[in-house]
Amino acid sequence: MRFRVLGTLEVRVSGDRVTLASPRQQRALAALLLSPDAVVPVERMIDALWEDEPPATAVKQVRNCVSALRARLGDAGALIVTDGPGYRLQTGADDLDSLRFRRHVAAARGLAGQAKFVDAVEEIRTGLALWRGPALDGLRTTTLAGRAAVLDEQRADAVELCAEWRLRLGETGEVVRELTEFCGEHPMRELSHLLLMRALAKEGRYAEASTLFHSLRRRLADELGVDPNPELRRLHEQILAEATPGEPDPAPERHSFDRAVTELAEAVTWQWRAEAELRSLHRPQPIALRWSARRGKPRGDLDDIAETFTALPVPQLVVLGEPGSGKSVLALMLTLELLRARASGGPVPVLLSLASWDPRRDHLDRWLAARLADDHPALLNAREYGRDAPTRLVLGGHVLPVLDGLDEMPADLRAAALDALDQTMGAGRALVLTCRSAEYDQVVREAGAVLSAATVVRLEPVARQEAVTYLSARDGQDRWLPVAERLRRDPDAALARVLRTPLMVDLARIGYGRPGADPAELLGASDVEVLEGQLLDSFVPNAYAQVPQPPGRNPKTSPSGRYTAAQATRWLGFLARHLEQARSRDLAWWQLYRAVPARTRSALAGALVAVFFVVTGWVDDGPALAAIYGVSFGGAAYLTHRFGRAPEPLRTEVRFAGAARKFAGRFAIGAVVGVLLGLGWSLATGLVVFLALVFGLVFAVHVWLAKPVDASRVSSPRTILRNERTGAIALSVSFLVSLGLFDGMAFAFTAQTRFLPVLGGRYDLALAIAGAVAGASFGFFMARGVAAVCYALAGAIAGGQVFPAATTPVLPIVAGVCFGVGIGLAVLVTRAWGNYFVNHVWLAATGRLPWRLMHFLDDAHRRGVLRQAGGVYQFRHARVQERLAEAHQEETP
Repeated sequence: MRFRVLGTLEVRVSGDRVTLASPRQQRALAALLLSPDAVVPVERMIDALWEDEPPATAVKQVRNCVSALRARLGDAGALIVTDGPGYRLQTGADDLDSLRFRRHVAAARGLAGQAKFVDAVEEIRTGLALWRGPALDGLRTTTLAGRAAVLDEQRADAVELCAEWRLRLGETGEVVRELTEFCGEHPMRELSHLLLMRALAKEGRYAEASTLFHSLRRRLADELGVDPNPELRRLHEQILAEATPGEPDPAPERHSFDRAVTELAEAVTWQWRAEAELRSLHRPQPIALRWSARRGKPRGDLDDIAETFTALPVPQLVVLGEPGSGKSVLALMLTLELLRARASGGPVPVLLSLASWDPRRDHLDRWLAARLADDHPALLNAREYGRDAPTRLVLGGHVLPVLDGLDEMPADLRAAALDALDQTMGAGRALVLTCRSAEYDQVVREAGAVLSAATVVRLEPVARQEAVTYLSARDGQDRWLPVAERLRRDPDAALARVLRTPLMVDLARIGYGRPGADPAELLGASDVEVLEGQLLDSFVPNAYAQVPQPPGRNPKTSPSGRYTAAQATRWLGFLARHLEQARSRDLAWWQLYRAVPARTRSALAGALVAVFFVVTGWVDDGPALAAIYGVSFGGAAYLTHRFGRAPEPLRTEVRFAGAARKFAGRFAIGAVVGVLLGLGWSLATGLVVFLALVFGLVFAVHVWLAKPVDASRVSSPRTILRNERTGAIALSVSFLVSLGLFDGMAFAFTAQTRFLPVLGGRYDLALAIAGAVAGASFGFFMARGVAAVCYALAGAIAGGQVFPAATTPVLPIVAGVCFGVGIGLAVLVTRAWGNYFVNHVWLAATGRLPWRLMHFLDDAHRRGVLRQAGGVYQFRHARVQERLAEAHQEETP
């Protein structure tokens, strides 16, 4: 009798595998094997057999289950004995692989203690060879998971021990190969990264060791809020010292650029590996996607598409297929496989959606470089990666574009896009392109544009048996027998035609793979469009089905139960409709303002800014001045948002290193501005000096908002929002403090000097000119041309007003605070985050979006409703977006 728990659960008698058909029998046996030769109480058996609330007859059912298990094991069933309050499995040390593994590890430790490292490595590798995957893979319940995790931890410790001993033996190449994969599977284990860094350093691969350290540091900071341990930090400093000898590097920019390529490859790998895991593309086994060439005999499946691509005489591939046929999945898996097989110095495959490209405005290479900069803003840091690294990556052939969704571009742009691709890639540059078959044929037929050197393949429909295998992979074939029978008996029926695409097969599994759902309901529809609509409509409700959650879930990494299916359908429908109207697939938070009518969003910004200027004018000199201030500055804000250019987010982060010289320069500029303002309003010398210090500090702190330095980090909607919010608030507060302080001081301490008074002394032309110049500078800083004109007029109208000095010390404080807040808000609403914040509040208040929008979108991403592509979200499939948009349009009066 042999029991195996180091991987999937297996039982073998005389070499033959014993099948345990019942999941409860499997879990019962697993509970016994995790505590060999020890009594497992009935209470623990109950917890192992039932994930949720056990039935009232649980004790009796456990007895029945153990009895059935004994019968299933035959003569070996006698090994399970009743012992006091539970059951005990009597097994020898050689009968259970986990016990054999522990014996090998103990023996290896003993050999290592005698400095016999060659024998120790051989012994521990023998133990590690017993592992076939995570302990009890695919069988873990809450109770079993904890004990299985202990075994997984023992395996990880053994891998690290083996690597440490092999390093002592000088086997650095083998350590690098094994630990590279292991660190990818265990991205938070510091000892594994330490050993891998040592191996890389011994081979002279200092840049890779440094990149590995920075990646670990980023993950530890993001997930746990901590730094790597002191030993890792000391090793990194030592590696940097060894990599930087006394003589100057003859080509520092070349090395920086090489690091940019390496870190880009790492970032893209992490990005799409995480997305593949989140979409469960490997669980269960993915639907077999088969392809065939349009011309010639080449054909194959998903596993060999990368090999086929690399063997092409011209590395250009066009993948065609019907809607939902799996083009995007193929593009993702091809990207990951090309990254895995990428040779050192080879091009980095970068998966991008074509939906955001306008070939009439942007050259393909310019657009590719811009997308790299958007998703990896650190590449723009010239000090770290050289000048204009994104453009150099593209033009230097270091990027292999995997362009998904030519059909997702507006119809009037497709021909221009295909023509631009043919012209730009005509010299044999590598390229992968996906498109729906009908749309591609139409573009070729109408415009004559075609990628002449590319190999064109078409994704074939999902085979009947493959669809059934995928549908029944998780819960057995019995429930799906009626569907399988219909597919076999009537291959041309609506159901068979619908289940020819991976999208519909997956939607069917999501909708009818749940307990209580009856797949036989799929047999009732006789029309293809009706059945497809039924599956599409069920997607969001099924994704948001309320199910009990196990304890100990991390709310930051698990879908939330706070949203109902009705709420999600309404909000996602609104967002889908917004994207359809914008002719876009990219759901970018900074473009949400487009979902609000232009007049409404401009009025919101204008009213918000006007409120505080009205209070300022009222405090200064009553209602007349309040009206002038409110109309002038509120009107400027309205016109800026109505006709100005929409802001883009700042992709920066707070960084203090290397900013001393810039800080001093900005401080000097700010001090000069403070002096000029103080002298212009006839303030005392001490106040002028004070203003110089304040303005100097306010101008200087902006240098701490710098480009990131780690290109291995991929932008996400949350990180872009967080960085933009930091920058927007910093800019707003700086203007609030400096100009609010100036206005209050001018109101309290001005010498009331008049230069060119008109209108009976109520207006001063000199002050109006000064106000216009200040307003134009302010507006140009915020939003360039339109804002400069609008705020120049506002500054001229409001700045030229003459009003008496303050009569009490409270009034200047109130006026300064209100003026500063008004200016700060004017700055804030012209930044991407402020613009988003105002319009999001409006949409949430009117019930069209949730209050915690980013949390909701992240939750939808984890549920598989949305996918993430760099800094934007996209609906899982274009058909899902289109269906939700149609449903929302029908519901909207």
